[in-house]
Amino acid sequence: MTTTNFLKIVSILSLSLLLSCTATNDQSTSSEASNLSSINRIHSTNFGIDQTEIDAIKMQMQAAIDGGFLPGALLLVGNSEGVGVLESVGYRAEGTQDPVNKDTIFRIYSMTKPVVSVAAMTLVEDGLLALNDPIEDYIPAFADLQVIDSDTGQRRAAMNSITVADLLSHESGLIQYIFSPDSELGQLYNSELSGDMLAQEFASRIGALPVYFEPGTAWHYGHSTDVLGAVLEVAAGQTLDVLLAERIFSPLGMEETSFWVPKSKANRIAEPIHGDMTDNTIPRRMLSGGGGLNSTTEDYVRFAEMLLNGGVYRGERIIAEATLDTMLEKKIGDDVSREYFFYGETGDWGLGFHLQPTTDDPDGPHNFGWRGIGGTIFVVDRENDFYMIYMEQKRGGPRSPFNNNVAQRVVYEAMQD
Repeated sequence: MTTTNFLKIVSILSLSLLLSCTATNDQSTSSEASNLSSINRIHSTNFGIDQTEIDAIKMQMQAAIDGGFLPGALLLVGNSEGVGVLESVGYRAEGTQDPVNKDTIFRIYSMTKPVVSVAAMTLVEDGLLALNDPIEDYIPAFADLQVIDSDTGQRRAAMNSITVADLLSHESGLIQYIFSPDSELGQLYNSELSGDMLAQEFASRIGALPVYFEPGTAWHYGHSTDVLGAVLEVAAGQTLDVLLAERIFSPLGMEETSFWVPKSKANRIAEPIHGDMTDNTIPRRMLSGGGGLNSTTEDYVRFAEMLLNGGVYRGERIIAEATLDTMLEKKIGDDVSREYFFYGETGDWGLGFHLQPTTDDPDGPHNFGWRGIGGTIFVVDRENDFYMIYMEQKRGGPRSPFNNNVAQRVVYEAMQD
């Protein structure tokens, strides 16, 4: 054997050993993250909230239970030091004696969107995706995009492609039937997008339909993140569940966040009094990037704390702080219509998050996060160094005296008193 060949073999063996050690260390770190609870209790006064204020909030939560609006609910406030408020009332489902707690499993619906958005930006960091990529590069059905006139129903060729950034900012022109049921496009969605199908099949079907407006010219909530999930699958060569597990859930220790729940855990699933919700123990072909995940408070704390800490959780960096800063830049500029924006002239939208001001100054500090149609919400406030998570299950029915909007308001009021 020549000296050169010998050195090559030694080099290969050394590299293999290094990779093996790195993998072992990564597994050890991830295992450590999952074995340790995400909830380290600290005193609520660290957040400027005293026991009297907590009692008042809990009374309001209990009123929603006593009035038959909700079976149970949970409110949490924390930061990188720990959790100062963790209050729950009621039970996970009507007629049970199982109290709501940090391990109760909730359908988080659109709180899936920020998770998928962060995953998308990790692909951008790795060079597998670019914000200005036209999505027809990944889903060819979008190549011949058309715009529908909402008044006449006539269609014309779109001038712009939908980009990855348009999907993240909800400026794609894609809508959703429940947010535009009376429009012709909403009706098309209702008829053409029914049935359980793979995410890429769903994206291809929606790509064959027109868009509501020229991409990049308006904000409208809809199926953008569902299509983004399909784009990620193509870009990464992985199904969305595997991609999220590798890039988000495993390193954070989010072991109970998934697209469906094992039947062995069915006795921990929160159920509503009002409104129908899907049986989340039945696996579906559609891995919905827009609203398919189930999670616990224990798990989602890990995601929220990672965002508060600039992309890192207990030594595990998920996303670069500069990348997260990019996600928090305001994307609804003067040339983008706010006609369909949920908050009108208030606040803005980033790449996957709401951006809502926390003072009377619209240009001042803002929080970020999002909510789920089943009643859940999370908010991250870097200026005031906290995150908040509120969990309930309700879809429709009479208006509750306590909900995710009230939860956010009373937490801020308590902190400011």
